[in-house]
Formats: sequence, C-alpha cells, structure tokens
Amino acid sequence: MAPTLKSGKICYVELPSNDIERSAQFYQAVFGWQMRKRGDGSTAFDDSVGEVSGAFRKGRAPYAGEPGMLVYVMVDSVEQVIGKVVANGGEITQPIGGDAPEITARFRDPSGNVLGLYQEHEQG
Repeated sequence: MAPTLKSGKICYVELPSNDIERSAQFYQAVFGWQMRKRGDGSTAFDDSVGEVSGAFRKGRAPYAGEPGMLVYVMVDSVEQVIGKVVANGGEITQPIGGDAPEITARFRDPSGNVLGLYQEHEQG
C-alpha cells in the first residue's frame, strides 16, 4: 500500500544511532517496523502502517527529548509496549500517567533517543 501523499504530512524521520543493527532490531521488535537496505547500503525503515519512512544515522547525537520536539508512536496499548521496550534494551523515562488524562509514556532507545508512546482513548 502506498503512503498518503499530501502537503504538510510528516513523512520521513532520521534517527541517530550508535549501532544501526541494534537500533533496527529494537524498532522491529517493539513496533513491527519493516527494515530494508537502500542502494547506498544504509538501513531504512517503514512504520507499521506504511505512512512514515526513515533511516538510522551514525555520527549524530541522540535526541534526548528535552527541550524541543518530541515524536510519539501510536500504539494499541502503552502498557504492553513498555514491556517490549524494556525487554529489548530500552528504558522508560516517563511512566504512564505523566500526561494524564492522555495515555502516554516516554522511553529511551538503545542509542539514547527519547520518543513517546501514545494510546488512543477507548471510545465508550
């Protein structure tokens, strides 16, 4: 399925990594992102719904989360994904409840990048 092509959409993310293979394994195990090799040999990824792609980049400092922009990954269950983050070498930097009533958490990946997790509220 081709991604949505519309002006203003966030479409590409570069994630700093000190160990690209480890980063690829982490994001594939935690979020189901698909990894692929580009023609230049770099490792690229596509998110689980085929809307956002990106690549891992050596030689950049990790994004530490504060201050500045913070990227959130939508998940079905923040609680379940926290377990996957920790099991795959990540660290929770803000547990569930820090942004209440929103269901969020923040984590540090194995390269030191801080990202958020977001769970849509159940409709009732």
